[in-house]
Amino acid sequence: EVISDEHGIDAAGNYVGDSTLQLDRISVYYNEASSHKYVPRSVLVDLEPGTMDSVRSGAFGQLFRPDNFIFGQTGAGNNWAKGHYTEGAELVDSVLDIVRKECEHCDCLQGFQLTHSLGGGTGSGMGTLLISKIREEYPDRIMNTFSVMPSPKVSDTVVEPYNATLSVHQLVENTDETYCID
Repeated sequence: EVISDEHGIDAAGNYVGDSTLQLDRISVYYNEASSHKYVPRSVLVDLEPGTMDSVRSGAFGQLFRPDNFIFGQTGAGNNWAKGHYTEGAELVDSVLDIVRKECEHCDCLQGFQLTHSLGGGTGSGMGTLLISKIREEYPDRIMNTFSVMPSPKVSDTVVEPYNATLSVHQLVENTDETYCID
């Protein structure tokens, strides 16, 4: 919602801004569809369908391309290894196909931004798997992450620190910039 607001895009994908600067830079995050609506250049991923249903039914849910919602059915159960080696590994090729399609629509691909949590299994395990695969395929592009760090003040899931610890090594190896959000 914040990025849409900054670029003058409403929940239906219409430009409602008042600045030529917004229009000049709108292609950083959006593709223009044939109906003169703007669609976010994004891929939404989870290993369970619940969060995708929440996004779709939210205020900005109709803004995203339906094909860019990729989800599994089982979840990662707050387990980094399931996200990285089993459940996430089964889904990562589908995600990479959508990432490639989005990259093909770019005039000048600069890099990637990934927002994920390091506490659960999907964001930590599958997130770092996806980062390493993107880095392998696009080694000369910038990789930035906005990584939500676990906190005992927010969640009492005991494995969150382990998931974060396993992820940090991957982030050091495969990202150019990681912004830790607490």
